[in-house]
Amino acid sequence: MGHDWGSDAGAPAFVPPTLMSSMQDKRIVSIATGGGHCLALSAEREVYSWGDGTHGSLGHADRSATAGPRRIEALERVESIAAGISKSAAVDDRGRLFTWGHAVWPEGPSDLGYELDQATELQLTPKRVDALSEDCEVGVGVAFGRGFTLAVTDAGAFFSFGSSRCGALGHDWSMIEVLPRRIEALTETGRRFVVVAAGAFHSLALTEEGHVYGWGHEYANGHGQNQPTSQLVTALAGVRVLLVYVRGLSSCAVTEKGELYTWGGGDLKSCNLGHGVAAAPKTPTRVEALHGVKVRRRRSVALTHSWQMRTAWCGASASARPSASARRTRRPGTSWCSPLRSRIYGCGPFHK
Repeated sequence: MGHDWGSDAGAPAFVPPTLMSSMQDKRIVSIATGGGHCLALSAEREVYSWGDGTHGSLGHADRSATAGPRRIEALERVESIAAGISKSAAVDDRGRLFTWGHAVWPEGPSDLGYELDQATELQLTPKRVDALSEDCEVGVGVAFGRGFTLAVTDAGAFFSFGSSRCGALGHDWSMIEVLPRRIEALTETGRRFVVVAAGAFHSLALTEEGHVYGWGHEYANGHGQNQPTSQLVTALAGVRVLLVYVRGLSSCAVTEKGELYTWGGGDLKSCNLGHGVAAAPKTPTRVEALHGVKVRRRRSVALTHSWQMRTAWCGASASARPSASARRTRRPGTSWCSPLRSRIYGCGPFHK
């Protein structure tokens, strides 16, 4: 979590938010959390990483763990970052995509955009994805799923690569793409995409007009059934969406009116999407317990790998404290915070 490991084996599992002293002189503009590692992007466009380095996801040319933030020397002038379970990505100011780490899933190929060394199956330092030509500047974003990767260019072109289990690549059911391949169905819509999100086996894409497209696994693609190619999520057709966010087999969307919609979770009895302990709708459903609370566009909602919804009602995240009704229906794992200047946060399997 960016602090010393500590020596007390009996220390409590929960560590309260603590200022990272080693980063006090840096202005952090973005963070990304992976399976056991974190990335941070500074205002100087430098990338720092820390955590588990077993799979090379820290980008320091070795597999050593790092307790505190350490700059990735191979990267300069970075504009955006992303982290997956065992991999990482960065996009520089020229729109060039760099990836590193390890594709751990046995059912698919490398999802880093190039062939991995068969001897090690690791890429320990950032490597450019050369298959994306100079005119394909990745500006909108990069997202990692379970064995697949999505990338969107400034021009709105959508690319995917890796394993297409459950149709996650947006091409068909069984395709495997080691190199980036354009998702023609999204390109043909003629719309400009501004947000891309990847879950375990599904994906969502948001247009600048507020339309949501989904594909992949039935639990969380928004359609209620397996969908191997991208399609408009009709359950959200009547609202303008400003943000989509996914994790595992769960998805959520925040609308222009500040309403929160969640769906997915699979068959897990413990899923917590705000609709009840055992409720797991397959299509976007408004969280009624938050009636009267306007969720802002900033990422005030995150989904953990245990498919639980985490919310922090902070001064920068919500325009009002939840109503008495919402507080009474608060689910385990949901916390009310005093007003803080919290801007960005993320969730990993065991850290936030």
